Amino acid sequence: MAIITSSSYNKMVVALALVFLAVFTESSSAQLSPNFYYKSCPKLLSIVRAGVRSAVVKEARMGASLLRLHFHDCFVNGCDGSILLEDTPTFIGEQTAAPNNRSVRGFDVIENIKKHVEKICPGVVSCADILTLSARDSVVALGGPSWKVRLGRKDSKTASFSDVTGAIPPPTSTLDTLINRFNTKGLSPRDLVALSGAHTIGQAKCLFFKNRIYNESNIDESFAEERQRNCPTNGGDDNRAPLDFRTPKLFDNYYYKNLIEKKALLRSDQVLHDGGSTDSLVELYSDDSDAFESDFVAAMIKMGDIQPLTGSQGEVRKICSRPN
Repeated sequence: MAIITSSSYNKMVVALALVFLAVFTESSSAQLSPNFYYKSCPKLLSIVRAGVRSAVVKEARMGASLLRLHFHDCFVNGCDGSILLEDTPTFIGEQTAAPNNRSVRGFDVIENIKKHVEKICPGVVSCADILTLSARDSVVALGGPSWKVRLGRKDSKTASFSDVTGAIPPPTSTLDTLINRFNTKGLSPRDLVALSGAHTIGQAKCLFFKNRIYNESNIDESFAEERQRNCPTNGGDDNRAPLDFRTPKLFDNYYYKNLIEKKALLRSDQVLHDGGSTDSLVELYSDDSDAFESDFVAAMIKMGDIQPLTGSQGEVRKICSRPN
C-alpha cells in the first residue's frame, strides 16, 4: 500500500486545484458565442457600431481610447467591465489607480451606447460585452480588420484598486516584464507583439515618454528632437504626441516600421525591436500587414476570453458605472 506523505498530499491538492481552474476557465470561455444575443437583442451589433462610429467621427482618438479601455479591463481580473465602475463608499475601484488615473477614457461613450441598448432590450446585455464590441468596432472604424466577437460575459459587482498596478505593464517596461505580464494572462510573446500594434493609433502624454526622448540611446536622433519641441524637460507633462507619427488616425502596420527605425515613442514599444527575442515578429509585421492583422485578431479574441464571468456569475448592470 502506497504511503501518502504530507508533502505529496499537498502537491496532489495543488495539482487538482490547477486542473479545476483550467477546466473552469475553459468552461467559462466556452459559454461565449458570437450569437449569444441573436434572439434576445438582435439589434445589439448595429447599435454599438453606430455609437462607436459617431464617437470616432467626432474625435478619431476615441477609437484608440475605447480599444485601450478594453485592454485595461481584461488585464485586471478578466473582461468583466470592472474598469467602468466608479468608486463607492464600500470600495475604491480601478479608475484612479496609477495606470488608469487621468489616462483611460471613453466611459461616456460606453454609457451612451448602454442607454440605447437598454431601451431596446433592457437588462439583457452586459457592459463588459458592450465594451468588447466597442473595441472591435473602433478598430474597424479606423481602417482595421473585423472579427466575430464572442459574447455572453456578465458584469463584475465590484472592482479592485490594488490589483491594477501589478497587472497593467507600465510604459517603461522591459521586454521581460512585458512577456511575463502577458504570460500571466495566457497570452504568448506573439500575442504581445500583435496586440502592441494597437499603438498604431492613439496618443501618449509627454510624462510617459519624456525620459526616452532626452536620455535613451536606442532612439532616432531627429525623431527625439522633433518630440522635444512639444515636450520640454520642465513642464508640459500633459502635452500629447501620436504613438505612430506617420498615420496616427489609421489602423495599419506603420507602428512596426517605426520600431525598426528606432522611432517608437514609448520605451515599452521600442523594446520589442531592440536585439531581443521579438525582433523577428516586428520585422514580419512590418513587411506583411496581412500577417499582422491575422495575428492581431487572434490575439484580441484570446484577450477577450480572459476570465469572463458567465452563467450565474456576476450580473447585467443597468448602468455601467455602478452595480445594480
